[in-house]
Amino acid sequence: MSDPPRKETDVARRIRAHALARGRSPQEIAHEIHEQCGPLFGTSRVKAHRLAHGVALSDIVAQVRALYEVDGKPPPRLGETLLSAYESGYKRPGPEYLHYLCAVYRVEPDQLDYKSPCICGRGHAVRPGAATVPQPRAPERHAAQQPDVPLVGSIIPRAEDRHWVDVNDLRGPDRADGPLSIDVGEEDIVLRRTLLQLLAGAGVALDGQFLGAVDNLRRKMDDTLVGATVSPTMLDQWEETTYGYGRQYQATPSLRMLCDVLLDFSEVRRMCDKRQPVELQERLCRIAAQLSGLSGLIMINLGDHRLARSFFRTARTAADETGDRQLRAWVTVRESLVPMYYGDPREALHLARKAQDLAGRTPGVAAAMAPAVEARALGMLALRGRGDAAPSARRALVRGRSVFDQLSKTDTNDLVFGFTDRQMAFYEGDTFTNLGDHKHGDEVLSHALTLYAPTDRVDLTLVRLDRAMCRFHAGNPDAALAGGQEAILDLPPDHRSDILVHRARQIGAAVQAKHGEIPGLREFREALAGPWVTSPTKEPAPTGERPPVPPSEQV
Repeated sequence: MSDPPRKETDVARRIRAHALARGRSPQEIAHEIHEQCGPLFGTSRVKAHRLAHGVALSDIVAQVRALYEVDGKPPPRLGETLLSAYESGYKRPGPEYLHYLCAVYRVEPDQLDYKSPCICGRGHAVRPGAATVPQPRAPERHAAQQPDVPLVGSIIPRAEDRHWVDVNDLRGPDRADGPLSIDVGEEDIVLRRTLLQLLAGAGVALDGQFLGAVDNLRRKMDDTLVGATVSPTMLDQWEETTYGYGRQYQATPSLRMLCDVLLDFSEVRRMCDKRQPVELQERLCRIAAQLSGLSGLIMINLGDHRLARSFFRTARTAADETGDRQLRAWVTVRESLVPMYYGDPREALHLARKAQDLAGRTPGVAAAMAPAVEARALGMLALRGRGDAAPSARRALVRGRSVFDQLSKTDTNDLVFGFTDRQMAFYEGDTFTNLGDHKHGDEVLSHALTLYAPTDRVDLTLVRLDRAMCRFHAGNPDAALAGGQEAILDLPPDHRSDILVHRARQIGAAVQAKHGEIPGLREFREALAGPWVTSPTKEPAPTGERPPVPPSEQV
């Protein structure tokens, strides 16, 4: 007796041969291949369907390209490498590619192990009575045993069976002034659909498909940065658009802002696809670094620190292409906010000092902001019992204020790409609060409140939450809970991002840890149990599970 097959393809070939002999359909064969090869070789469902048809990766790519051609669309960028990544589970097809794979295999997305519905809104599975291509028949005496099945390899569906949404229907109203670029990817479709839902006032959940599209877009920028023809006028417009986001950052809900920024980020990536002249390439990479860094800040607000770090990593890659140490310092000091927000002041301290080294002695945004971040991180360490942190934090504040006073008016008027006087006051007040100087901290934070505009919702709310923490340290837990609750409830629901609710819950956790279950805690928790945006990567923890840590903010 011969040995059993040892390779995935050999096992699949044997299963397919026996199944065809019994008159099984390709869908049934794919199911059997997955059942038998999955435990042995990790065969995915989407790969099982290709093996069930007995075709190579190149055949499926060719058939998808043929469907694009029949539909009058430009050739897709789908290749054997990307299709193999789908089959191995390293990547997930976007809505458009998923539609075409379903059309090729004549199955629904769930049969390929994808839970999201197809964008066409119609079924792909072979229906009873659908036209089939007869197989070559054996002699007449066996005819009754040979049912009509689709011809192996001939799995392109008829044109009249295909229905889908044109990607141009997914454009937002702000981008209706021209044809969509022929290089629109699946990520753009997901972002445009989310933006339309937000504009329509529908609730949007941060699911795996959305976050996957965000990360895939960032990865594409990584790919194109190392691999670009634009005019100086076009770059002027993109630079103006990028700095415009700095003015909108505080006033626009985080998820809406993320969609807008990433759609422009996608356009910049397409411009980077071919190398530009040196004088234009540097400007283009600067825009890419700024948009990527801004995306990282927004992901902090939405509570996904993993994606935030990924965007800052992409921003560093783009900043390195410019050779601008000040830009790299800006990216690094902004990245230091990730560990500071999520409870690792030592790493925040390390990144802040690294940013100061990059900035050097030239007065600039990072050179002023980095000592202020250092002071905040040291204040957090002092609150946790590090004895030498307090004097170091005060010295860092003095250094930061000295550089800040040398900044230009342009640098002190931008909340994102600059460092404003209200942000400096916020950092100082937070540091004094953590150092136990509650009276001085409350005075500085009160002054910061007068500097913020009503539209600077996030920073304004975090200053109010800081003042509530001051009341807690001053021995008034009821006032702390009332101040924290009022700060959150004064926000419109779509502005109650993860970072704000997380900070408010820290106040409740601090009160519970020191004073126990006082009467106001229950009302406080109920007030924070509303349906606002929470972290897409984790469930909110009960207030008693996290130790109290110093405040975090969006800047």
